[in-house]
Order: sequence, then C-alpha cells, then structure tokens
Amino acid sequence: MSGHSTVSASTSPSIPICFHSGLYLCSVAVVTSKHQTVLAVLPRRDGSRKATPGLLFCSPQSAFSNQHRRTREGDRDMGSSAAGAAFSPEQDGAPPVCVTGATGYVGSWLVRTLLRRGRRVHATARDPGKAWRMLSAVEGKERLSVFRADMGEEGSFDDAVRGCAALFHVAASMDLHLHHDHHDAVEDEQVRSQVLEPATRGTINVLRSCVRAGTVRRVVFTSSVSTLAAAGQGPGPEAAVVDESCLRALDDVWATKPIGWIYILSKRMAEEAAFGFARENGLHMVSVVLPTVAGPFLTPAVPTSVQLLLSPITRDPKLHALLGSVHSRFGCVPLAHVQDACDAHVFLMDAPGADGRYLCAGGSYSMAQIERILSSHYPPFHFQPEKRLSSEDLDASSSASSKRLLDLGFRFQHDAGDILREAVALCIGRGFLEQPDRCL
Repeated sequence: MSGHSTVSASTSPSIPICFHSGLYLCSVAVVTSKHQTVLAVLPRRDGSRKATPGLLFCSPQSAFSNQHRRTREGDRDMGSSAAGAAFSPEQDGAPPVCVTGATGYVGSWLVRTLLRRGRRVHATARDPGKAWRMLSAVEGKERLSVFRADMGEEGSFDDAVRGCAALFHVAASMDLHLHHDHHDAVEDEQVRSQVLEPATRGTINVLRSCVRAGTVRRVVFTSSVSTLAAAGQGPGPEAAVVDESCLRALDDVWATKPIGWIYILSKRMAEEAAFGFARENGLHMVSVVLPTVAGPFLTPAVPTSVQLLLSPITRDPKLHALLGSVHSRFGCVPLAHVQDACDAHVFLMDAPGADGRYLCAGGSYSMAQIERILSSHYPPFHFQPEKRLSSEDLDASSSASSKRLLDLGFRFQHDAGDILREAVALCIGRGFLEQPDRCL
C-alpha cells in the first residue's frame, strides 16, 4: 500500500480516530469484531513494514490508548516500597496488567503507579472518555489502554483482561458509606437485590473474564477496613490490635446497621464470593484491606476519603460523624497514604509468597492527633480538643496492625503528616479549602 491512506472511526463526537500514512509505505489492518476494534500499524520513514505501535482508539466497548514519544521521566517510581521484582521500562514485551475502576481514587493512582514503573496497563471504566481525560497527563501514558467495561454486563471485561498477567480489582464506591444509614431508610430485601447481589455478581463477572483469558496469574482484590471487627470484641489482650484476621460477622452488620452498613456488607460479601470463586477455578487471589486512604489525587472531585479526613475543618456533619464512628469502633483511625496503598497492591502482585488477606495501614491515630496535624498545616483550623472531642477521642486505645504485610517485606514510606499535608495543599489548590490568608 502506498500513497495517501486513512482509516478513521469515532468513539465519541469529541474524540475522532484517524490514521494518516502520509507519503510513506505503510500497512494498515482493520480488525472487526463485536467490539469494533480499529488497529493501525504506522509506517517507518524508511518505508519498511516493521510494525510500529500508533494511536489505538477503539469503540466505547473497547480500548483507548495513545502512542507518544517515550520519556525516561515516566520510568521513575515515586514513593516506592521494597516491592517485588518489577518489570523494567525496557520490557515492552512483558504482558500487561488490568486495573478495574480506573476513574476512582485508588484505581487512578494505581494506574499512575504502574505506568511510572514501566508496566503496560489495561484500565477499565464505564466511561472511557472520562478515564482518558483524567489519565492522559500521566507519565508513561503511551503504555496505557482504557477499556469500556461494566460489572453488570457479563463478558464486559473480556477484552480488557485478555493477555493480562494480573488483575487489580479496585472498582467500588465508597459513596455507599454515606447513604441509607438509618434502620428504616431501606428494606433489607431491597438492599440485597439492588446493591449486594449486583456487587457480588459484578465481581464474579470480572473473575470469569480472568478464567476465560487463561493468562492471569494473580488477582489482587481491594478490600476495606470496614470489613474488620471492632477493637475490643475479641477475648484477651489481643483485642487491642486489629488486623486482617478480625473479620466482621455479617449477622452483626445486618443486626446493628452501623454507619455505612451497606458498603460494609457489599465489600465483605463480594470479597468472600471472590475468594470462593478463585479457589474453585484455579485463580490465585490476594486481598489488600485498605483503611482510610488520603493524600494527593488525580480525580476531578475531591475523593470521599480525603473529604472524610478533612471533615474536622469543613465541619461536614455526615462525614465528621463517620470519622468519629471509625475512631469509636476501632479505638483509632487507621490511615494509609494513597501511594503506599498502591505500592502495596503492586508489591502483592509480585511477591511470590503472597496469599490471603493483608491489612495495609501505615499508622493508627487518635482524632486528637489528626486534628493537631490538620491545625499545623491549615492555620485557620484551631485545635481545641476540650471543646470538640470526647475523652475517648483523645488517645488511640488500640492499633491496626500490618505485621503480616511487613513480614512479607513491604515498607511504608508515609505517615499521617505526609498524608494530611499533601491532602490539604491539593485541596487548597483545587478550591475545596479556602486559602488560609483569606480565613484569618
């Protein structure tokens, strides 16, 4: 083929797809399937027919990616831990990994982390355009493909998972923490049919895609500290330590319906079903149990978990009540910097001995400690414990232990000071918090 040649399509009015060969010899292949994939192989200037990756955008059912000039800047890893063997940036032939929920807080930062480590990433989102707009400025984006996928659609993740060596199942909504908090707000059967069963089915749909792919060697499931039992519920002195073994009884959640009870049930039941399916189908799965995660973010809106930690400043009544309930239940507020959380995901993907559940908490803090740190980074907020906090909130009476993760070799890089300082700075820059000089 020579001369002028163009293959074009459109995924949306604002994102046209066009491959233009100019005056060079080229080879263009169009692969048509139910997902209407369009692939172009761009020519070399010497006229040879060596395959050169080019722009690859697909229909809303498939992938968005972009081939740009590679830069070594994208190969640096920020805030890395003692992670297992990672692919070097030069290993372009290494299989990709898949990340679900790429438009969420942890999901988007995990994509960023993987790209900066030189990995090829298949990210999924219900709205690929939104995901691409969020991630298009990330270093290493030439190794990124974004696929449209919906957990409610059987087979929706097949294209994204195909050929991947690992899957990070991050997709979930923390917004369930903030709805249906009262006993009479919603019927139990409605919760089962409209929230819990779809969440579990969606998780199994993703894992079925992994089985069909036949290449996924490990699944890393993102769980939540809300699935753990409260401090003081167990016998003996060990009750003061919360770790991944302290699973919360589902009957207790149904009976007491604490703040965020639907989210708790959703995560707990989906994780339990996922482990069962993985065992039955030969998938190796590990779970990362995340506490409140905060720090910097890529999402256009301030993540709910960041708003939660800043609620002493914003005085959001619902969020501040939720933060207080976390402290009351655990005797502390377990925290993790978003970079540590994502590094732990990658570490557990690579670590040969990883198995089961791992709590990923970089530290445990009292409400008083959190408010004191907030006041140091946001002067308009005045720390007045005698007016704002009960005696139970002044000290951390228990702790969240990540000993199992640490014993495997992982190391945290950030403490509460880093977490809150970076969150406050970015929220000021985004206009979520007023400039301090305007508040004085």
